[in-house]
Parts: sequence; C-alpha cells; structure tokens
Amino acid sequence: MATKLPVDEVFRNQVERVSDFAFNETVAGVFDDMVSRSVPFYAEIQRMLAELGAAFATKGSNIYDLGCSTGTTLALLRASLPVDAHLCGIDYSAEMLDKCRAKLAEIKLDGEIELRQGDLDEGVDIENASVVLMVLTLMFVRPLNREKLMRRIHAGMNENACLLLVEKVLGDGSLFNRLFIERYYAFKRKMGYSELEIAQKREALENVLIPYRLQENRNLLLGAGFREVEVFFKWYNFAGFVAVK
Repeated sequence: MATKLPVDEVFRNQVERVSDFAFNETVAGVFDDMVSRSVPFYAEIQRMLAELGAAFATKGSNIYDLGCSTGTTLALLRASLPVDAHLCGIDYSAEMLDKCRAKLAEIKLDGEIELRQGDLDEGVDIENASVVLMVLTLMFVRPLNREKLMRRIHAGMNENACLLLVEKVLGDGSLFNRLFIERYYAFKRKMGYSELEIAQKREALENVLIPYRLQENRNLLLGAGFREVEVFFKWYNFAGFVAVK
C-alpha cells in the first residue's frame, strides 16, 4: 500500500503579512503533495523526464539534477537507466536534502546517489555530464545569473548530452497570459486549494519565482551554445524543453 503524503496546508490559514516563499522545513515536509497538486500532469512530466534522461545517459558519465528537491526525479531516472552512470542531486535547501535522503533510503537508493548542497545563483560545478535536469528550478534563479549559469552548465556537458528543463512560463502577450493563468488557478481549485491558499501562495512567490516566456527560455538555451532545442511538454503556462549540446 502506498504511503499517504503529508497534505499541503502551508497557506491554508490567513496571515497578516505573507512572507516570501522559502523551501524551509514546513514546505519540505509537504512538498511532494504540494508539487503534485500544483503542477499539471506532474506524474507524466516525471515519466517523460526519466525516459528522455535514459535515452541520453552514457556509461561512466555524470547525471545531475539541479534543484533535486525530495529526489522524485532522481529515483525515477535511476530505475530507468540502461547504463551505469553516476547520479548527483544538488539543492540549496538543507531541509529538502534531508527529505531526499530519507526518501532514497526508504527505497534503498541512498548509497547510489550523491547529494550536495549548493546555490545555483553562485554557479555550479558540472563535469563529464551526459544529462542535466532542472525541474521547476531555473525560475527560482535570479534572472541576472541565468545566462552565466546556463553557459557554465553547457561547458561541463559532453557532446550530444542533453539538458532537460521544466519551467513555469509566461504567455507571449497579456491576452494569453491572463487566459493561461485563469486556467491554472482553475486547475488548483480542482485540486482542492481554496481561493485564500491560491492568493497567499501567489503573493509569497511574487518576488521569488520569476518566469520567462517560452521563447526567452529557448533563446537562453541557444545562446548558451546548445545546438538543438525542442519543447517536449506544454500545458498553458508550463513547458518542458530538451536541449542537446
């Protein structure tokens, strides 16, 4: 029987002042429920990431998950790998890494996946990489640091390696941006979130999560040196990209 996830009630009660969103102990404790109810087709996105990652993984290479959170993507990819490769998860939040270690230990993968604490705003060390994943991560990196970070990631990747990027995105204009956000909030209501929860989380994320338009993300990848970029997933204001060096 599957273990029931702790329910996300982080923004359930009204507060006088909403603090900036942080991946602290409270969020880490309910993150798996939060992300599964906040990201449309989350399970399918994860399945696709594991498939695509397995297709590009090469023997003896490194595979990095930048912003690995609680390790869902790492665990699924590890189970899908057709070759022997070294997996490494990097996250800024010590609390998220604690949850990740516990999850990997529960499924007997704690000795097979390296975990590191690191701040992507300050850069990252990538080497001999066949696959790099950034799943709902880049949008939390300060915009001024994104180009430098992407070039550094590209430099540490092998030829024909891939970057898998999943992001919340803006619509190209105000009409579609408004329409897509309305559909997204309707999805969240369907997943059980109240209007208060939706409003307070939106306020908490306002200065923390800064999305780009789809084309801006594509241009960022091409500008960093990736030779091919394709969208492998799109749902209103969420998109998945695969970029090949």
